[in-house]
Amino acid sequence: MAVYRETYTTPLPKGAELFTRAGGRFARWTDRYGRKRTAKITTGRDGSDRIILACNKHTARYRDGSGVVRKVGTGCRTKDAAETILTDLRGRAELVKAKVLSPAQDAAADHATVPIAGHFDAYCAHLTAKGCTPKRVEMVQARLKRLATECPFGRLPDLNAAVLERWLVLMASKDVSASTRNGYREAAVGFGNWCRRTHRLITNPFADVPLANVKADRRHLRRALTEDELGRLLVVAKLRPLAEYGRDKVKVDPDAERSKRANWKRAPLAFDNIAAAADRARLLLAEKPDMIAELEQLGRERALIYKALLLTGLRKGELASLTVGQLDLDAEQAYAMLDAADEKNRKGSDIPLRADLAADLRAFLADRLHAMQDAVRFRIGEPMPMRLPPTTPVFKVPTGLIRILDRDLKAAGIAKRDERGRVVDVHAMRVSFGTHLSKGGVSLRTAQAAMRHSKPDLTANVYTDPQFLDVHGALNSLPSLPLDAEPQRNKNIVKATGTDVAMPVQHANKAAPNLVLNLVLATDNRSKLESFAGKMTGKGGVGIGTGENAVSACPAKRRTPLTIPANGVLQQRAKGLEPSTFTLAT
Repeated sequence: MAVYRETYTTPLPKGAELFTRAGGRFARWTDRYGRKRTAKITTGRDGSDRIILACNKHTARYRDGSGVVRKVGTGCRTKDAAETILTDLRGRAELVKAKVLSPAQDAAADHATVPIAGHFDAYCAHLTAKGCTPKRVEMVQARLKRLATECPFGRLPDLNAAVLERWLVLMASKDVSASTRNGYREAAVGFGNWCRRTHRLITNPFADVPLANVKADRRHLRRALTEDELGRLLVVAKLRPLAEYGRDKVKVDPDAERSKRANWKRAPLAFDNIAAAADRARLLLAEKPDMIAELEQLGRERALIYKALLLTGLRKGELASLTVGQLDLDAEQAYAMLDAADEKNRKGSDIPLRADLAADLRAFLADRLHAMQDAVRFRIGEPMPMRLPPTTPVFKVPTGLIRILDRDLKAAGIAKRDERGRVVDVHAMRVSFGTHLSKGGVSLRTAQAAMRHSKPDLTANVYTDPQFLDVHGALNSLPSLPLDAEPQRNKNIVKATGTDVAMPVQHANKAAPNLVLNLVLATDNRSKLESFAGKMTGKGGVGIGTGENAVSACPAKRRTPLTIPANGVLQQRAKGLEPSTFTLAT
């Protein structure tokens, strides 16, 4: 075992001189630095001549602690430095043989000197191979690089949980949300687990870093939309693209000069005036029917996007990924086939479509087909399409949908943020979907399946707005508990032994006899209940029940029956050997 320089082959340099020496073929040439070089010639796999060159850095070859021959690049140009590294490798191998070091520790030592950026790149390549989306991989890599810069972590031995915790505390002092801090912790823990599985680290140093309490630091609470708000939103979304061209003009300053254009502005759209603005726009654009049709189609598509989000629970990206070939609108139960690559949980699902939504989609796609046919009607030699291509996206979901929604909400008179600080955004459509399922009486398990959640608590706690639930009506189902009710007295009374104090007869379904019965049954496990009398016996009785049907057949327990008024509070007395049993005592 020694150090050496690996060899490799490369094509002959231009202008190389070939010659023979000691029966071998050689090439002589001048490199780009003007130095004379000589190398032996070999024949490549394709039969061409190639020269054999040696690497600039040395490689160490040794037998590790498990007896396996390994080759390790030393990164050293000089032989002496490479031999120093080889000596260290042999020493570690001897420690493994002596069981001073474990094979895992020995394997982790090989990665200790590699810069942390190289491990980050390998981890991101693992995430890509695992099937994570490019956006997810990019976010994880950005978080890891920020941690490596600000903590700082230069190499794997520098990873430290205490340093990460101090950084998270610093972020909390800078008003960074708990959800964001947990995202950085998640990236660090995931990287540590991968390093442990690939034997780069023995243990995950970030495994015990605590999570921040997200419930105590919610920054972006969403709310569901009411039925009235949903109706107004769809109307505004359908009319606003055209109504923008028909907004009325209002004067900014009534006392200003009328001729100046700066003194006038367009009146804002509202739910009460948007229909009139749309009619006014049709009059103003009467000479441009194609523009009117385009704006109306745009508004129709936007309203249908909102409706599809509200009636399917799809996320924005999932809806944008749907193509015409993934819709089955002619089936008895229409549905959309969501591919696993486009779904958040990467499983793939069939999304049921309500009948009215399926009808709207059929009409919408039919109009698009007619528009496509009209576009090619006068093109010579181009065939007339009879259906939309299967790869055609169902909707052209704009990237700025959140900005468009904000304007639609304002025109519909819907507050973007309510008095509790909860907001309405595109993902609030999914919250509205889950909330109205619960409000409609759909069972939690069915709602969970419709939302495609892995846990029911996510459906019940995050995607259900409690303000929409009839909690007050549920409270009315509880029994009435009046505070001024008088107790009802029974004329049938039983006198206690040796006293004139009487108490009402207690029936078997009342609390007091049940308590006495339970205590009596607890006195002896061998006792069997044959029957239970509806009242307690008077003076001279032998217990609850009489004769052969008495509760306890043990003669040692037969005593004068006790009554609560005569003997006070019932007490328990230990009886028998271990384990102790109990009987009633005065």
